[in-house]
Amino acid sequence: MSDTEIKRPAPLWRRLWPVYVIVAGLATGWQLGLFRYFSLETLREQHEALRAFVENNLLLAVAAYVVIYALSTLFMVPGALWITIAGGFLFGLAGGSATTVVGATLGASLLFLAARTAFGGMLRERAGPFLRKMEAGFHQNPRSYMFALRFLPIVPFPVANIAPALLGARYPDYALTTAIGIIPGVIAYTWIGAGLGATFEAGENPDIAAVAGNLVPAFAALAVVSLMPVVWKKFFARRPKIESPTA
Repeated sequence: MSDTEIKRPAPLWRRLWPVYVIVAGLATGWQLGLFRYFSLETLREQHEALRAFVENNLLLAVAAYVVIYALSTLFMVPGALWITIAGGFLFGLAGGSATTVVGATLGASLLFLAARTAFGGMLRERAGPFLRKMEAGFHQNPRSYMFALRFLPIVPFPVANIAPALLGARYPDYALTTAIGIIPGVIAYTWIGAGLGATFEAGENPDIAAVAGNLVPAFAALAVVSLMPVVWKKFFARRPKIESPTA
């Protein structure tokens, strides 16, 4: 092949290999019944054994937790919220929050790179002017948009992980907004987990759904704040004056 010959891109089915890996991972998890362990009932039944394991193998427990959280994020496992709560239960508020942020950021980064590698370029080619217009607005304030994706409670975590890849976000901006943007939610749910030990010992049943519902207005407020730079630039920023031509 001559140097001037244009190399053809790999066929679509080959470029979608990250999707195959994610689907295979999810299918394996369902087949093995792993997802049923992501529940309050599991924490209640296994809380003594889990606590004992952490006390005797702290470093191993931390490493295992980070890997499990990263994989659950990468494979978009349903019920990952319970892992966050378990982190608070096992490592306390500070330790659980730190390990969750590390694991979630690592998994989100892998999913971001997989999405950009597998179908990011393909979708941008096929979407045409519509996506290019979205990209233009996104790149004016990428961090504000990505912070809003993290703070809005209606945006699923996998969507917030993948959407920036499709819009051409730079990885450093993505990693920064992910690590910082998930902190409020991580602390909130880790705090719930940190208080479960005493609740279990008292034989009480925690109303996690009610507590989580009370957090929605706070997350909505954070999303509004994160979008303020975008709104300001769009509606209130000074436009350059066009000087009239002199005679």
